[in-house]
Amino acid sequence: MGKIMISKFLLLCFVLFLACSQFLLSSSFSNSTKLCPHGQSLALHQFKQSFSIHNSSSWECNGGTTSYPKIEYWKKGSDCCSRDGVTCDLVTGHLIELDLSCSWLSGTIHPSSTLFLFSHLQSLNLSFNNFNGFSISAGFGRFSSLMHLNLSYSLFSGLIPEISSLQLVFPNSLLNRSSLISLHLSECGLYGRFPDHDINLPKLELLSLFGNEDLSGNFPRFSENNFLIDLDLSSTNFSGELPASIGNLKSLQTLDLYYCEFSGTIPTSLENLTQITFLHLEINHFCGKIPNVFDNLRNLILLDLSQNNFNDQLPPSIGNLTNLYFIDFSYNNLEEVIPSPVNGFSSLSHVGLGYNLFNGTIPSWLYTLPSLVELDLSHNKLTGRVGEFQFDSLEKIDLRMNELHGSIPSSIFDLVNLRYLYLSTNKLSGVLETSKFEKLRNLTQLDLSNNMLSLTMSSNSNSMLPNIEIVDLSHNNISGIWTWNMGKYTLYHLNLSYNSMSGFETQPWKSMQILDLRSNLLQGPLPTPPNSIFFFLVSHNKLSGEISPLICKVSSMGVLDLRNQFHGTIPQTFLKGNSMRTLDFNSNRLEGLVPRSLIICRELEVLDLGNNKINDTFPYWLGALPKLQVLVLCSNHFHGHIGFSKIKSPFMSLRIIDLAHNDFDGDLPEMYLRSLKATMNIDEGNMTRKYMGGNYYQDSMMVTIKGLEIEFVKILNTFTTIDLSSNKFQGEILGCIGNLHSLRGLNLSHNNLTGHIPLSFRNLKMLESLDLSSNQLSGRIPEELTSLTFLEVLNLSQNHLTGFIPRGNQFGTFGNDSYYENSGLCGFPLSKRCINDETPELSTEEDAEFENKFDWKFMLMGYGFGLILGLSLGGLIFLVGKPRWLVTMTEENIQKKITRVKRSTTYRRESRRN
Repeated sequence: MGKIMISKFLLLCFVLFLACSQFLLSSSFSNSTKLCPHGQSLALHQFKQSFSIHNSSSWECNGGTTSYPKIEYWKKGSDCCSRDGVTCDLVTGHLIELDLSCSWLSGTIHPSSTLFLFSHLQSLNLSFNNFNGFSISAGFGRFSSLMHLNLSYSLFSGLIPEISSLQLVFPNSLLNRSSLISLHLSECGLYGRFPDHDINLPKLELLSLFGNEDLSGNFPRFSENNFLIDLDLSSTNFSGELPASIGNLKSLQTLDLYYCEFSGTIPTSLENLTQITFLHLEINHFCGKIPNVFDNLRNLILLDLSQNNFNDQLPPSIGNLTNLYFIDFSYNNLEEVIPSPVNGFSSLSHVGLGYNLFNGTIPSWLYTLPSLVELDLSHNKLTGRVGEFQFDSLEKIDLRMNELHGSIPSSIFDLVNLRYLYLSTNKLSGVLETSKFEKLRNLTQLDLSNNMLSLTMSSNSNSMLPNIEIVDLSHNNISGIWTWNMGKYTLYHLNLSYNSMSGFETQPWKSMQILDLRSNLLQGPLPTPPNSIFFFLVSHNKLSGEISPLICKVSSMGVLDLRNQFHGTIPQTFLKGNSMRTLDFNSNRLEGLVPRSLIICRELEVLDLGNNKINDTFPYWLGALPKLQVLVLCSNHFHGHIGFSKIKSPFMSLRIIDLAHNDFDGDLPEMYLRSLKATMNIDEGNMTRKYMGGNYYQDSMMVTIKGLEIEFVKILNTFTTIDLSSNKFQGEILGCIGNLHSLRGLNLSHNNLTGHIPLSFRNLKMLESLDLSSNQLSGRIPEELTSLTFLEVLNLSQNHLTGFIPRGNQFGTFGNDSYYENSGLCGFPLSKRCINDETPELSTEEDAEFENKFDWKFMLMGYGFGLILGLSLGGLIFLVGKPRWLVTMTEENIQKKITRVKRSTTYRRESRRN
């Protein structure tokens, strides 16, 4: 009976509770529609009126958040607490949360904005809008209850000075808000210096300053009793060393210092961050040995220390990070062998150890990771054979630039998820059968170049690799006729250069942009490239016959390199609006005229017609091409005067011109020499030095130095030279040449030039090579030429010069061959002494120094290119002195290759006789 009474009593209490709850809830909701103060509603309306709406203002909005103009749906007269993005306190009606992220807002927030009237605001999110670079107002400091502030990606800007005057961007009162929990200021355009003293935000859990590239400072200082969980300083200008106090951030789970300017060693106090899961320290200037601090960091999921200056070995405690998903130590100077883990990395998906100095063999544990997706061991010193992979989860393998040998393991051809395979520049060998690629249907990029592989093509191989986009098999032992036409609709880059292929069956590709067949054994007529082609490179083969006019009707083509054995004429029709940037017809047997249709190649930068049999006058109309930088017409049958042009300022961009070994006559072309603006004042200090050409193809050219031809495999964009040698020019050397202040090479030899060497040559301060030999020049050598301190090659031989040879600077390095067959010259280095020569004679020591100008440093340069090349360079230096142009170009990483060491006159005369 008692139990029944108790049950009835409890049931009655429950019913009363439900009734009270319903009353309270209905009362709260009914009151909420009445509790929005009129002043608050009016303030929101005025805030709305201060903005315009543009969908482009929130174009960066991401993360699953829908982008739409929230304030457009605010209706005047409606309860402001029910409006989109607005949250009010259910009891007081005060606005406590305002979320206008991704709302298409465009405008400014002035200090007098009604936004700052909402003094009870606890959360404010204005991210992903456009506030037009306006400074963050001091009004944000008035929110005394603010816990969450997000102004990221809203194009604010402003200065962060010392904390005491932090009013322009982030007021001091806000930095000391004890209520603040999260602070998002990513990509706000902040600049200046972040405060150097303690940040008094005891409840702060998240601070993000990502993407403020002009914001500098040291690592922020937090109190010892902090609760910081997420700190993101990535892509800022923060610098200095990490302090030992970083170990006080014991709640930290994410530390992101990506792409900053931090330096020094990593403090051992990092081991106190026992909760850390994501550690980004990549792209900084950290150095020294990576400390052995990872025993306590067992929660790490991501560890990225790439692109720093760490050295020595990897610390052994790395092997205890069993939860790792991503690890990257690439682009450092780490060495020794790759250590093995203690307990295995069962979850490891990404391993980046490339661009280091690791040696030894690839450790066996890297073949047995069940979750591995990406493996990068490229650019190391690894040796031995590539092992067999045990799991097929791999999508990328990069073992480029090592010393691996043997055959490609068969397990690689079973990796059905593989998309990228890079094994180039090793010592791999063996025969590859195209049928092995049958399972690699997801492969998009294949690079096996610079190995010793050969290839056997099966009859059914065309259906393989249906998604392939890039294939590089260059520098291998591939021979025969190419029949593997994989990737018919996807392949856009195929490099088969430097093999021994003799032909192509077909070219069925619909998307091909780069086709590189250079240095093979291709024979017969020129194959017609696909219509989509941009780079078509077939030089140094045995192709012959006439060049089909169809080749010039591929409107997308940008680079055409055809050095072979072609005869006939150059195709006369180029399409209007074409993309041609480089035309290289050098070293063929082409005849006829230069096609006038070249004038419509408005993008043309390089035109090389050298070493052919073209019989024409100077193509002055090429001077109208606005981007033409390199013009090579040498060793042809060009003839006649180079007269005046109807073009007002011809060849404005031209900086390399080679007209040598033709039959041009008359005076030097004054009008053109005065128009070469690109050789007059190159501001190298403010120029980005790069090579001519694109990322894939670099233009090359031959340069003649004292009769020796040297090939520049790459042409620096600051290089300038004029070669008018071996023609029939007459008259005096023009003084206007002295205005070409950026000229590095000038060759007027083997002409009939008369008169004196112009005094204006003293203005050619960048000149490195000057050849005026084999002319009819008279008078003295100007003393002013001694001011040309870059001059390393001088040839004034076989003229009628008289008087003293100048002394000082570079003139102390030139030998007899620079002056021979000038009977009127006297003084050092000639044996003929001058009468009444008051110039001080060289001491015995100086004579000895000159005799020993042969520099063994350049002899030993052959270490990188082979002993024969080193001896060739050494011999060249013995002839011409230690050329500054060679030193300078070497320091600028210009790779030069000597391909022929012949007297150019002999070579070119023979080519013209042919």
